[in-house]
Amino acid sequence: MKSSKTILCLVIAGALTVSAHSIANDSDVQDMSDPLAVYTQAGLGYTDKGLNLKVGQTYDTGSESTMGMNVLEVKGFAGDAIGWNGRGADDSIDALRYRNFNVDMTNGRGAQVDVNLGFTDIGTQGTASYSLIQALPKMGPLNLYPLAGVGVAFGETLDGSGAGEAQAQDRWDLHGTFYVAGLYSKLEITENIWLNYNPMYTGTMSGSDTFKNHGMDNDDSVLLHEAALSYQINPRTNVRYFANWTENTNYANGDHRIEVNYQF
Repeated sequence: MKSSKTILCLVIAGALTVSAHSIANDSDVQDMSDPLAVYTQAGLGYTDKGLNLKVGQTYDTGSESTMGMNVLEVKGFAGDAIGWNGRGADDSIDALRYRNFNVDMTNGRGAQVDVNLGFTDIGTQGTASYSLIQALPKMGPLNLYPLAGVGVAFGETLDGSGAGEAQAQDRWDLHGTFYVAGLYSKLEITENIWLNYNPMYTGTMSGSDTFKNHGMDNDDSVLLHEAALSYQINPRTNVRYFANWTENTNYANGDHRIEVNYQF
């Protein structure tokens, strides 16, 4: 993909700009273990499909009670060169993800716009969703954050009776709509170590027959799993191990990454 290098250069330039202009006082450091925390950040992940790069920037929402953040992620570049398990097919970018997140500090309620664009063997495919997240009262070492939302799937037109037979056509369309329901959870193990488990159930609502019957992991719905074990090195830096799998893919065959994050 010819635009991959250009996109990567822009993201790296953004990260350098953030590091030069967004250094905060220690008193401004946010709790990086909180799924609803909003802060300017940068992250680098080493995955079985290559490298991931993440840049997040806070912004003024115009309200003293809310905080906002934009996050851009570039996923799976240099996969052929440094990925493991032979899953990095090439060195180009596998996917892009953009999130706009804001949280109301008075009631612990967040809202998220999540846009994903993947460059797959059946063409460029994407999703865009809007979700609400609510922090529940802490229960000892456990925090729960239920989530619910709706979204649309789009991309190059699919023609086929199933995901395995679908072929991308030379045009784009809206494949259909879907829902998502789940939660983020955090279990505090020590002051600096915590465990996250984030199950999400998603299913199709409307659209083409191909999407409605096969749009969710070759089915009409799927249960997604994400687990992460994290260690806070210092107030601004942590290292995290992530695993993602589904009800149709076992843990060993899922996606794995090690990620280092820094808060500016």
